[in-house]
Order: sequence, then structure tokens, then C-alpha cells
Amino acid sequence: MIKNYFKIAWRNMVGNKVYSAINILGLAAGMAVALLIALWVNNEYSYDRFLPNYGQLYQVWRNFNSNGETLTFSSTSLKLADALRNNFPEIEYAAETDGNGSHGLMVGEKKFYLNGSQVGSDFLKMFQYPMLQGNMKDALKDPYSIVLTKATAIALFGSTDVINKTVKVDNKDNLKVTGVLQDLPGNSSFQFKYLIPFAYMEATQPYVKQARSGSFGANAFLIYVKLKAGASYSQLAPKIKNMEKGENNINAKNSEVILQPMHDWHLYNSWKNGVASGGFIEYVRIFSIIGILVLAIACINFINLTTARSEKRAREVGIRKAIGSQRKHLIFQFLTESTIITFIAFLFSLLFVQIALAPFNALTGTTIGIPFQNIAFWLIAIGCVLLTALIAGSRPAFYLSSFNPVKVLKGTIQAGRSASLSRKILVVMQFSCSIALIIGTIVIYRQIQYARNRPSGYNINSLMTTNSNSDLGKNYPALKDELLQSGVVQSITQASSPATDIYLHNNIDHWPGKLAGETVEMGVVFITSDYFKTLGMHVKEGREYTGVASDTLNLIFNEAAVKRLRLKEPLSQIIQYNGNKMKIVGVMKDALMISPFAKADPTMFVYSTFPQDNIIYRLSPNVNPHNAVEKIGQIFSKYNPAYPFTYRFVDDDYNRKFSQEVLIGKLSGIFAGLAIFISCLGLFGLAAYIAEQRTKEIGVRKVLGATVSQLWFLLSKDFVLLVIISCVIASPLALYFLQNWLQKYDYRISIGPGVFLISAVAAIVITLLTISFQAIKAAITNPVKSLRSE
Repeated sequence: MIKNYFKIAWRNMVGNKVYSAINILGLAAGMAVALLIALWVNNEYSYDRFLPNYGQLYQVWRNFNSNGETLTFSSTSLKLADALRNNFPEIEYAAETDGNGSHGLMVGEKKFYLNGSQVGSDFLKMFQYPMLQGNMKDALKDPYSIVLTKATAIALFGSTDVINKTVKVDNKDNLKVTGVLQDLPGNSSFQFKYLIPFAYMEATQPYVKQARSGSFGANAFLIYVKLKAGASYSQLAPKIKNMEKGENNINAKNSEVILQPMHDWHLYNSWKNGVASGGFIEYVRIFSIIGILVLAIACINFINLTTARSEKRAREVGIRKAIGSQRKHLIFQFLTESTIITFIAFLFSLLFVQIALAPFNALTGTTIGIPFQNIAFWLIAIGCVLLTALIAGSRPAFYLSSFNPVKVLKGTIQAGRSASLSRKILVVMQFSCSIALIIGTIVIYRQIQYARNRPSGYNINSLMTTNSNSDLGKNYPALKDELLQSGVVQSITQASSPATDIYLHNNIDHWPGKLAGETVEMGVVFITSDYFKTLGMHVKEGREYTGVASDTLNLIFNEAAVKRLRLKEPLSQIIQYNGNKMKIVGVMKDALMISPFAKADPTMFVYSTFPQDNIIYRLSPNVNPHNAVEKIGQIFSKYNPAYPFTYRFVDDDYNRKFSQEVLIGKLSGIFAGLAIFISCLGLFGLAAYIAEQRTKEIGVRKVLGATVSQLWFLLSKDFVLLVIISCVIASPLALYFLQNWLQKYDYRISIGPGVFLISAVAAIVITLLTISFQAIKAAITNPVKSLRSE
């Protein structure tokens, strides 16, 4: 019996090659999209889950009460790290870090600038990355030690057998290698190339040692904790929440300590009212829904084409019932056909995904692959295939098996027509989803373009940045002179933050008009002479720094900072910052240094006579960038001989601020295109079926004088009407979701009627192009052949 089911299914599939191909291709495309999105979503959810005990690992954050508004900061103090480590039995380990920064590593003639972290001695006991060499318990015990990743060890030494060998760091100290870690996977929140004990930082940088004995307000470090087995954050939270408030400084008094579990770090990176309430998880959810919708569109194709062909199989059903087949046998027969087609489509979808993975990984920056050797993957995939086969095949199975054999054999049943309404509803659903995706893609691209065209407040073109170090800091005056004399550099400066970011936010102690208990956290950038000239920022009031030492007691604000402090006449006002009374001498026009989608951050620029971490320089007009970089590299190498010349163009850094939105826009465009393609595939099949069904009618109309255009209109109008209905349904739905999406941007577009009109016209044109082939083919057929067709 089973064999007979398969034989009939195979014959039916081979006997209707065109419709079978359309069904398989549509389903395969839908399943490929769903599988690709599922692999991507699984990758996003898999972050850090490879670490043992990851459920007990947390990062420490501060909720800061800024005049009723809760601001959440990751920067914390070393005093807080010690208090958490020593006073709470629920905490097994606590480790402080400096975040992640670039340092120079040198072994013999090999020298690299690589990202690494300086971490507390318990870091590797908490984050147990696979260790190839050394012991994680004491690898970070010696302050003058270093733990390398496998790739770093091979780059420096050519092998991983490097225990007790030395690496020169920042051209100063030789650190002994005490461990080698397996390279970190792409789905790790931490991405470092080496680890150095935090004790080294304390031993070599006096300000860190001072911070250890400082206050809760010295927030310049990150803290991670691991809870003991059996301890929960809900038990610990009320104990640590107000632990800083007892200290007599305004920062501590307004701060609450909270923890964020490691499994939320990657997806929940947006804070609102002190709670990690969103972030990348929103996009993961959106694309999960898109994957399901595209698969649903493909299933609708299968249902529509199968029920549309029902008239062809009505007689078969009648004869089978007449000779004794029960309805359950017919249902099983049609479900068998659905399952065979779905499995074939699944095999094709694996092929499509395998082909698409390389460009998809390049686009998303991931290393996703199909886990062919994972049994769980196959079990889930087969389960999904069977579910898809059931969904796609259930309606045809139950519909076709319900035919009355007597009516069918007498020819009194008009199979297929009774399903017309439901088929139209399914087509409307298909195109509603596809049109909504088109509208979403257009709005995302318009939002990106809107922010790109927004004036940044400084000139990012021909602007370059190089990370500084002790040698460059020491030799900066000579470096600056030689670069300017070379003619390839127009201007040069130093700053504590790169041009496209603000690394430090701090409190203003006092300002004119300050209310009792009022607090203000403001961006702080320490700069040297020629900063504004180099970046191309413009003065609104007052003056820039003149480069004299007395400017260290002056301040320059941006417009947003003046507004934030409610200063009507800011020049010459006295501000108290870090215990010093300082005078405002200038106000700069706002510049978008953090986000092009948000308001300018209130920022003050503090003049410094000390070397800063970023050297920023502008190329002279009309110089060839390639030749300029080569010449600049030679000069940098002269004053920084221990390390290779590295640089970044500021416009590249600025464009990276759009990377997430650009990624979302590209993925939306690709999936919208695929959704339209699958929908049109189904439409093509339906158009072919209807043209075939109305062959005799077309022949009669042609004999009576109907023209090709009249017949084309006759066959096309119903489909166009369905697409217009889809536009009416999709537009308000898309408007609702897109307006919610835009709310997270301070600087955003308004959605006008144009985007809906463009989407509707595009959908109608695509529909006409899809069905016109079949309509015109039917219209130009010889009427004699048409009238002989039955």
C-alpha cells in the first residue's frame, strides 16, 4: 500500500513537471530563507553559551539618577570591585578590567599592535576559555606575565609552545608568557588577543594605584562577577543596590549597583529606565518573523497551485472512491505527495543555503555553517520539514478527498471553483507580506540616507587617526613639526577620544544656576592645541584654545552642553570641575561625535599639556592619499621605531556607525526580494492554470473579435485587483511597525504617502510582468486550436 502511495505520487509529480518544478522551487526558496535566518538567529542566541557556568557570570553596571532620569553606565570603580569581592558571600569571584585596548607586542623583529585586556587575577577562573598551555588558576598571578591566544602566539613565536618566553609590551617591559588560550570563537562577547594581569597596570600606572584606594566616584573600569553555585541575583540584588550611597560624593549618592547576566550581554544592549530592555534582540525577533513569513508564502504557493489543479484530479478522486478507497486513504495519498515534494525542496534548500553562506557571512560578519554532523540539527530540520509538509498539504488533502464521487463522475461538480475565494485570500496574504517587506526596506534605506546626509559638525574627509603610545607621546612635538613640514599633513592634534567617539563622561561639580541636588553627566574630551582646526569644527562664541599653559584653567563647551546647563551667557562663566574652578572661553557648534541618529552629546573640551591616546591629523588638500600614507608612515616609524605604523581614516570610523542599520537594510531588501520572487512564482503558476482553464472561452472571444490587449486585460485584472487589496492591507500594518521602529531614533524621517505609492506601483508592475507572459501567450494562440482543446 505504502509503495503504491509513493508510486502514484511520483507519477503525478512527473506528469505535471511545470507545476511540480514551481512548487519545489518556491518551497525550496522559502525553506532556504527560513533555514538561513534560523542559523543566523541560533548564532546570535549562542553567544557565550560555550563557557562553563555562564549562567553564573554577570557584569556590574551603575544606574545613575540624573535629576530623575536614570542613566546606566558600565564604568565602575576599583573600590566597588573590592567591596563586591570581600563583602558578599554570594560572590565567588570578581575581576576588574580596563576594557579592551591596543598595545604593542614585540618579539625579536616581530611587532604588532593588537587588542588585549588587562584583567583581574580571577578572570580566567570565571571565564574558562579552553587553555592549550599553562594553568588558568595561576596564569595571571604574576604581574609581569601575559596570556596569549593561539593566533597571537603563532604570530609572535611561530608555535604555541611558548611558556616562559617573553613578550615586550609597549616597548617597555618584558612579560613572561604563562598561558596560551584557544582562539576565541566569533560568538564570544570578549574578543581579545592577549590578557595581561591588572596588577601590571597598577604597578606601572600611578593613577590606577591611586584609584584602588579612591572613592566609588572614580568610575573608569569594568567589573565582572561570578556567583557561587546555588546563589542567585535575586538574593544578591537588594544587598548591593545601595552599597555606594553611604559615601559622601554626589556620584556615589546617586548611583545604584546592578548586575546584567552574561546571557543578555549580546542581545540586550539598550538600557531604558535602568533596565536592559532591548537592543539587537529586536532585529533578531524581526528577522525570525520574516523567516516564518517567507516560509508561509512558499506554503501558500503549494496550497494554491494544488487546489487550483483539483479539477484535473477530481475524476481520479471519484474513480478511487468508487472502487473502494476511503477518505483517509486519499488524505494519506495527498499528504504523501506533499511530503515527497517538501523533502525534495528541503534538499534543494540545503544546496541554496550552502551556496549563499559565503556571501551571507561576508555581509553579516559571521562564520555560520550548516551543522551537518549535529544530530539535533537533523532532528529539528526533519521535524520542520514534516510540519511544513503537513501545513502545505493538509488543505489540498482534505479538500480533494471531500469530493462526492457521484457528482464528480456525473460532471456536476465544478471542482476548483469552490476554492476560488480561499485561494484569493491566500494570494492576498502572500502579497500583503511581500509588500510590507518592500515598504520596510524603503523606509530603512531612507532613514539611513537621512542620517548620512545630516551635517556632522566637522569635516570627516581626509582626516586620519593613529593610536598613540609612550614613544609617540614623548616624541610628539618633533613628530608634529616633521609632518607639517612634509607638506602632506595640513594640521595635527591629540585627544583623549577619537574624532568619532567620546570615551569619558563625568560630573560637573558646580555651575551658575545649579539647583540643589542637581547632577549632570557630560562628555569630556581632553585635547591639545589645533584640535578644532584639525577636525574642522566651528566656533559659535568666544575663542579656541591658544596653546598656552594657562588654557588648562579654561573650558570650551559645545552648544548642547550650554543648553544642558541652562547658561544664557556662557562666556566667562565659572564652572567647577574635578575640584578646579575653570572659566568658559568658547562655545563650539554641535558635532555628532557619538551617534548620527541622536542629538549631539553635551560635551566639554578640556585643554591638556600632556600626551593623549589619539593622534588626529588632516591630509593637505590635493595630496594623493596613497602617497601621503606612505610618507606619513615613514615619519611615524622614525619616531616610533619599535612598532608598525597603523592608522584609520575617520570617514571609515564614521561610516561604521551605520553598519547595523545598513546590515538590516540589506537583509530586509534581500528577503523582500525573495518574498516577492516566491509570491510571483505562485502567481505565475496560477496564471498558467487559469489561462489553461479558460482556453475555450479565449478562443470564442477571439472568434467574436476580441483583441490581444482585451484578452490580456481579461486575464490580468483579477490578479491586479488582489494585489491592490494587498496594498491596502499591508500599508497600515507596515506603517504601525515602522513608526515604532523609528521611535528609537532622535533624528528620524517621517513616513509620507510616497513610500506606499511606490511600493504599490512596484508590486503591480511586478505582478503584470509575471502574469503577462501567460496572458499574452493565451491571447495569441490560434482560436482553432483553443476550441479543439477540450
